[in-house]
Amino acid sequence: MTVLIAGAGIGGLTAALSLHAAGVDATVVESAREIRPLGVGINLLPHAVRELTELGLGPALATTGVATTEIVYADHHGTVAFREPRGVARGYRWPQYSIHRGELQLLLLAAVRDRLGPHAVRTGTRLTGFTPAGDTVRVQLQDRATGTVTPTDATALIGADGIHSAVRARLHPDDGPLLWSGVRMWRGTTRAAPFLTGRSMAIVRDGTAELVAYPIGRDRINWVCQVRVADPGPVDGAAAWNRAGDLADVLPYYAHWSLDWLDVPTMLAGATEILEYPMVDRDPLPSWGEGRVTLLGDAAHPMYPVGANGGSQAIVDARVLAFELAAADDIPAGLARYEEARRAATADVVHANRTMQRSHGWGPRELARITDAYRSATGSDVERLNNRPSYTR
Repeated sequence: MTVLIAGAGIGGLTAALSLHAAGVDATVVESAREIRPLGVGINLLPHAVRELTELGLGPALATTGVATTEIVYADHHGTVAFREPRGVARGYRWPQYSIHRGELQLLLLAAVRDRLGPHAVRTGTRLTGFTPAGDTVRVQLQDRATGTVTPTDATALIGADGIHSAVRARLHPDDGPLLWSGVRMWRGTTRAAPFLTGRSMAIVRDGTAELVAYPIGRDRINWVCQVRVADPGPVDGAAAWNRAGDLADVLPYYAHWSLDWLDVPTMLAGATEILEYPMVDRDPLPSWGEGRVTLLGDAAHPMYPVGANGGSQAIVDARVLAFELAAADDIPAGLARYEEARRAATADVVHANRTMQRSHGWGPRELARITDAYRSATGSDVERLNNRPSYTR
């Protein structure tokens, strides 16, 4: 069988590697003409690091990312309210890595081209439609350079094409708009000296604004500023997504902050590029796909980034997808089992992220309760992950 994956992001590339490892042919199509190391930082939680390690990428991750050892909650004066160990320091068998998203994508891309062949990822190719065709899916692919549309048959189609997924839009035309939390986010990276242990993630609040900061290697600090500017509601994601941010819009919320271990205003001002977008998600779907077509990653379950779990869940999706397809007697049955395994689990993460985003407790006991409840709700506690069977066949 040959599986066509729409989208060469973290989830799509991991799916290609996982399918190949399970003995299933895969091809990835990507709308962008060139895959470049764009974006900012991302956290890979231990359940995702486990999957990439089992794909043989552990050494590359260790070289590229920073193994996070703790998360620190503090106020805008730098007073620490709560510390919690992370990754191996917490007892997981696998680390937690903070890594540049674009560098992770290129790491995965290099592995796909090395293992599946140089033409396994077709860039500059846009999916414009698909229809069932007996034992295959007839997919319409457009060459962005020439505009030529070519029909291609695949035994399955996986929509891993992100939060504005074309595959999802065709499967669920009445899905509705993205749902905005009312929080505006600004993100950037700055070359700066490490803070605290040098492997610490910090979450800092002053009651109005919140900052998340962590190192991602090569003397870079990734930072995320979150400010509530409106009531929750629907948003036109195409108009408000991933646009260039302005320091003058975000700095006033943080200009008065004074941490003796991190100069926040200087860090924000030192970013070479600032991105601005709304914190959004969608309500979980009652089903992802049908027949030989399904969804993966943000296309299936866009979620708030407050749990540092979006990319990690896409990686687990990819591994379960390959695991179920390799064992299935037929493609639709394998995709149905994949969906059964992942749809409810990822819905739990969507709801857990919403709960965490709305939480206001800031005392040590409350923070400990919130983080423990999050791990329990998302199935990412130490004992369950360390003892779960592998998805490798």
